Amino acid sequence: MSVRLAPIVPTARAAMLLALAAPVALVIGATRPDAWLIAPLTGLAVFVLVLLDALWAGRLEDFHVSVPGDVEVGAEATLSARAQLRGGRTSGMQVALECDPRLAPGGRMTFSLAPEEGGWRANNPFSPSRRGTGQVKQAWLRWIGPLGLGARQLVGDLDREVRVWPNIGAVRSPALQAFLKDAQFGLIARRMRGEGTQFESLAEYQPGMDRRRIDWKSSARHVHLYAKEYETERNNQIVFAFDCGQAMCEPIRGMPRLDRAVSAALATAYVALKGGDRVALFGFAARPEVSTPFVAASGDFHRLQRAAAGLEYRAEEPNFTLALATLAGRLQRRSLIVVFSDFTDPTSAELMIESIGRLVSRHVVLFVTMADDELEGLSTAQPDDLETLSEAVSADLLLRQRALVTRRLLQIGVDVVEAPFDRIGTRLLDAYLEVKRSGAIG
Repeated sequence: MSVRLAPIVPTARAAMLLALAAPVALVIGATRPDAWLIAPLTGLAVFVLVLLDALWAGRLEDFHVSVPGDVEVGAEATLSARAQLRGGRTSGMQVALECDPRLAPGGRMTFSLAPEEGGWRANNPFSPSRRGTGQVKQAWLRWIGPLGLGARQLVGDLDREVRVWPNIGAVRSPALQAFLKDAQFGLIARRMRGEGTQFESLAEYQPGMDRRRIDWKSSARHVHLYAKEYETERNNQIVFAFDCGQAMCEPIRGMPRLDRAVSAALATAYVALKGGDRVALFGFAARPEVSTPFVAASGDFHRLQRAAAGLEYRAEEPNFTLALATLAGRLQRRSLIVVFSDFTDPTSAELMIESIGRLVSRHVVLFVTMADDELEGLSTAQPDDLETLSEAVSADLLLRQRALVTRRLLQIGVDVVEAPFDRIGTRLLDAYLEVKRSGAIG
């Protein structure tokens, strides 16, 4: 880190002391004209105290800021700073960092260092709000003298890059790992017997089995009830299509809807890869932007994560007609297409419904959207005044319009998943497993 030594600066305490002393000195000078020197001498005394206090603070020997190179959007990360002084007595040390706004609100982090054996140190947590590459550009270090009147300040250029990746915390969660080990899509790649459409074998009928699975001919031949077991199809094609337009870039609880959709999709993609299916990503706004080949091995999951990191935030309306027509032209066989999008009114959703409707005849389509908790909160608010009542009526109208669009999607044969942002991943995984068990893809 290149360092530029800044001059001695007064603290807020010194400014307050000068502000309190100045009126007293002026009153004395006004009542005693022969004592007019008191005013400038008071200011000079404060200045000398500031200078001496800053010198007593000691001399900086070492200053280092450690910045993580890779973090996940929405996840808590930590950067650390440490400093070491030579001589003097310091009453406090503060660090300020200039950074990309995606790393901290307003592009600024400020925190204090705590004394430890051999120096000063602090760990500052932060949570990135958007994907991409953010920079930590400059660092300011200020250490204050024992009187709290003067401080020394140092400015350094950092120019460190922080790569913000999609959040795959759900993939690492103990609940999902336990599911993968114990459930039908386990790490040992057991077959999904008892469900699906491909006949696998006969097994002795057990109470609780579906009676429609009884093989009456085999049962009559063996004079014992036998049921058919099926194997769920593998090697299905799953495409996660992301609307990267303006509506999906709006934040929900501090993180864009697009990033929450990406996290849910990657968790489901990981399960799909473990289950033997093939997964691809597709991103679009005014035009198609990201399209990956199908990934078949769970060991290549990082390719999907890297591709998802390339989904840009676009402040423009998505072109569903062009995007979904392009996607349909690239698919050579029946696939499950999971579309992540949002809409504000039926008019803006008209082209979306029409474009998705063209896919239904050949593919299985799953439409995923996040419930708007802000609208729901406004709709259920107590109408204490006219403004609140007006907001509640408008919010209720928008919610009814959203329900109308959802019903139209269901009518044309699209499965719709709508849930709060914190449950969208679980609901999507359940919907995927249900489609897979039904054998609708193959």
